[in-house]
Amino acid sequence: MATYTITELAREFDITPRAIRFYEDQGLLNPTREGPSGRNRVYTARERTHLKLTLRGKRLGLSLSDIKSLVDMYRSPKDTTVQLQSFLEVLARHRAALEQQREDIEVMLAEISAHEEESRRLLASDILRISDATP
Repeated sequence: MATYTITELAREFDITPRAIRFYEDQGLLNPTREGPSGRNRVYTARERTHLKLTLRGKRLGLSLSDIKSLVDMYRSPKDTTVQLQSFLEVLARHRAALEQQREDIEVMLAEISAHEEESRRLLASDILRISDATP
């Protein structure tokens, strides 16, 4: 069975060993320990997949809690239908949050445009007044 060190996984996924240890602390990874005093972490192909799922969830903008739920579903031999339905619910919640953020951003951009337009108008009127006052 293929195993990986923390350094190998960090290099493969272009993240730091510290990030991998953080995911371990969050319960997303569970490597075995070997060597003196169990200092060396050994990651199986399954743990590598958990890390890959974790990083994919991060790219999607999911919370660590949602990512942990997904990783836990992957760990359990439960019915795939239930897992997929749960995943769809997570994605639907995340989609709704992103759509709300997009709406908020569009409103803010419209407000910025209005302020820019007003500022330009005021600058233009001040420039005209100054140039009219110059003898």
